[in-house]
Amino acid sequence: MAVRAAASSVAKDIRSDAVQRASAEASFHAQYVPFAHIKASADGEVSGPPPETYSLDEVVYRARDGGLLDVQHDFEALAKYDARYWKSLFDSRIGTTRWPHGSGVWSKKEWVLPQISDDDIVSMFEGNSNLFWAERFGREIGMSDLWVKQCGNSHTGSFKDLGMTVLVSQVNRLRKVKPDEVQAVGCASTGDTSAALSAYCAAAAIPSIVFLPADKISLAQLVQPIANGALVLSIDTDFDGCMRLIQEVTASSPIYLANSMNSLRLEGQKTAAIEILQQFDWEVPDWLIIPGGNLGNVYAFYKGFKLAKDLGLVDRLPRLVVAQAHNANPLYQAYKAGYANFRAVKAGTTLASAIQIGDPVSIHRAVMALEACDGIVEEATEEELMDAAARADLTGMFNCPHTGVALAALLKLRERGVIAPNDRTVVVSTAHGLKFTQSKTAYHSKEFEGMASTYANPPVAVKESIGSVMDAIRGKFPAL
Repeated sequence: MAVRAAASSVAKDIRSDAVQRASAEASFHAQYVPFAHIKASADGEVSGPPPETYSLDEVVYRARDGGLLDVQHDFEALAKYDARYWKSLFDSRIGTTRWPHGSGVWSKKEWVLPQISDDDIVSMFEGNSNLFWAERFGREIGMSDLWVKQCGNSHTGSFKDLGMTVLVSQVNRLRKVKPDEVQAVGCASTGDTSAALSAYCAAAAIPSIVFLPADKISLAQLVQPIANGALVLSIDTDFDGCMRLIQEVTASSPIYLANSMNSLRLEGQKTAAIEILQQFDWEVPDWLIIPGGNLGNVYAFYKGFKLAKDLGLVDRLPRLVVAQAHNANPLYQAYKAGYANFRAVKAGTTLASAIQIGDPVSIHRAVMALEACDGIVEEATEEELMDAAARADLTGMFNCPHTGVALAALLKLRERGVIAPNDRTVVVSTAHGLKFTQSKTAYHSKEFEGMASTYANPPVAVKESIGSVMDAIRGKFPAL
């Protein structure tokens, strides 16, 4: 009983401490504005305030013209504090249990969702994922400064946690101030979004509904929302079909839309960029390679790096590379055509199921980010992505297929000499490999028709005898 009372006291203390600090913290502000205005301002086509703005407490997903919205922060208020202040503040919060700043997302609260009460935040101390020095793999491909940002080392095993803590926290607030308008949360998903939404909603006792394309996600991804108590709808369509349905449902019910067309998600995801800067002692990498599906994460990384640059914490942006699966590559096709006349595609089946998207919601956001960063788009076939993941696994990693897409893009850019041997390069790993053991097992068992599985390493069956065992060992390691 004493232990339980002590634990309860600690939980109460970190929340009450947060409430007491709130009045002492600087007052910042953020609002929704049309993304088209953000883009036009960046291009120098317009100046002055946006034509329409919305409070973050409004249930709104699109501008009046049907375009996407973006979260815009009060830059003048943020700029009153110099770069040294922001670096010191953010660095001081790393690894603490102080609520909510111990989270990798909420340690940057002033740049994320500044107006929300700390008491409304729903957090699992997400973020703070490790930046893995891929020393051996880098050496094998002729690179000295290769890193993998392990965003899959998070509560539900994917980077989606970074955005979901922000969205569900705001929903937690809205259910108090607008109970008739917001009663549940829903999303269409290729797997990881549904897992993150369900977990955070379960923590806050918020009903969640997920629309999943039938038979197109891994069993591990499917069981996560089931375990967390979500209403799981397995629908006979693809992700794009699920996306159309969820938009219809949320438009006519008190169910809040949690997909990345909702720009709150991107505010959390952008903190991964700032985290990378912190991990490099505020030095900017030369390249960042990101698997791309619905493309919100591309823009989110850009937003994080750009805000740090605009506030003087760094002096440049990294070059972005978006990696797409060949079977679901609308951005790659647009890139090859100079981004002219983007056309959605019918996404084919890919083992990188989370990016099996033919009509990405954030296409225009991604194009803006790529153009601002002199970015590149590359693609990978099914064999290329599985070989790249397996080859890197042999050096100590355990990659999901989507990370395999990014690694395959890296290999191609190295072979062409685009990325130099000494360029500091970060590959973003979006999910944990343990969520995709089916495809990895099939690869090593050489079950994929037409795929050589060059780096397969299947188990070896041996008889119960020392001779059979030693023959197998020497077959693998002749020097022993």
